[in-house]
Amino acid sequence: MKIKALALAGLLAFGAVAAQAQQVVVEKPWVRATVAQQKSTGAFFSLRAAEDSRLVSVSSPAAGMVEIHEMAMQGDVMKMRELDTGLPLPAGKTVELKPGGFHVMMMDLKAPIKAGDTVPLTLVFEGKDKKRQTVEVKAEARALGK
Repeated sequence: MKIKALALAGLLAFGAVAAQAQQVVVEKPWVRATVAQQKSTGAFFSLRAAEDSRLVSVSSPAAGMVEIHEMAMQGDVMKMRELDTGLPLPAGKTVELKPGGFHVMMMDLKAPIKAGDTVPLTLVFEGKDKKRQTVEVKAEARALGK
């Protein structure tokens, strides 16, 4: 009987870890390929969180600096700004990071990024309870216009 109870407890603990691992789903990650001498580029993907949370940071060994940005119209001018407090992810809703909107800005690139390259990204999410989850992503580099 003790063995069954321990096995059940183990399965429940595993289920809790698996559920936590799926707190935020990252889909369709890609990075825009660069041209010679270009020192920055954007990374894009879709995010869906099971509970209210936020994307608080992104890093990559391919860049010296990575920031979460928003592009928005201010009057007649399109402005880009860093989201200092991260990107809110409402529970159950898909948030798109795409050209011309929310995106990840990769700056001080270590080397050019060619179409077909795989770019590693580390995304850090924070829940309402302030617990953090790290997700490793491999983003395919795509040529401009693809």
